[in-house]
Amino acid sequence: MSATLDAHVHVWDRTTDPQPWIDPASMASIDRDFSMADAGRMLDDVGVARAIVVQSSNSAGETLRLLRGATDRVAGVVGWIDLTDDVALQLDALASDERRRLVGVRHLVHIDPDRLWLARPDVLDGLAALGEARLSFDVVARWWQLPLVETVVKATPETTFVVDHLGGPPIGTDDVVTWAGHLEALALHHNVVAKLSGVAGEIGRPDWDARDCSLVFDVAFESFGPTRLMYGSDWPLVELVGGAAKWHDVALAWTSALSHSERAAVFGSTGTAAYRIAGEE
Repeated sequence: MSATLDAHVHVWDRTTDPQPWIDPASMASIDRDFSMADAGRMLDDVGVARAIVVQSSNSAGETLRLLRGATDRVAGVVGWIDLTDDVALQLDALASDERRRLVGVRHLVHIDPDRLWLARPDVLDGLAALGEARLSFDVVARWWQLPLVETVVKATPETTFVVDHLGGPPIGTDDVVTWAGHLEALALHHNVVAKLSGVAGEIGRPDWDARDCSLVFDVAFESFGPTRLMYGSDWPLVELVGGAAKWHDVALAWTSALSHSERAAVFGSTGTAAYRIAGEE
């Protein structure tokens, strides 16, 4: 089977949304703009029906551009709003079709200058408001930030948290054992799901194979089970480390022993449920 949903794709136009983290010398394959049409071609090449487009900057302007530019290949947008401000008011300001396309919110926690940003009282209020609005929160954090994430998850039990990139496992280091413990602790909470995405980036070279991520996959499936995991390519960043097709093929191979319903969860229904995609919950 192939995925029906790629739960983690980015697009950007650097004239309006600069990506200063891109190093032209070491990231030549992504040192350009990526449009919704480019994303559609990637999905066609891999054989995936639709994608969740995820913000790449803490910008309300970018979020509006993603919502307004979404094509029929976009199942939803994980955008950005200011969680320290009135969440309901910001959502009310969106047009009805924009609000419908917004399925989640993300903040770049892993690069926020305030390492404790996620646990600020006003942020906790904002996260609780997301739950009330039936929006999830994508957590992009370093592996050593996962205990902080767990504290926040416990404080806001009515909000669904989606752990991007399995929490950034430090593959190839002794710290991967500590990461595993943190991920297992997060998985104990009913309001947390996770993405099988970004792992190839943590390996950091294009010649990786399935053996390089076997420990990480084992921990993820033992912790969350297939019905709380969702496939994501992390395109176009995955082009730095072998490409979306390679990651898709490895994910398919790794899940080949699962039942049909379990694979359908990983490659579709976990994502549509977590993001409450209309008509597909």
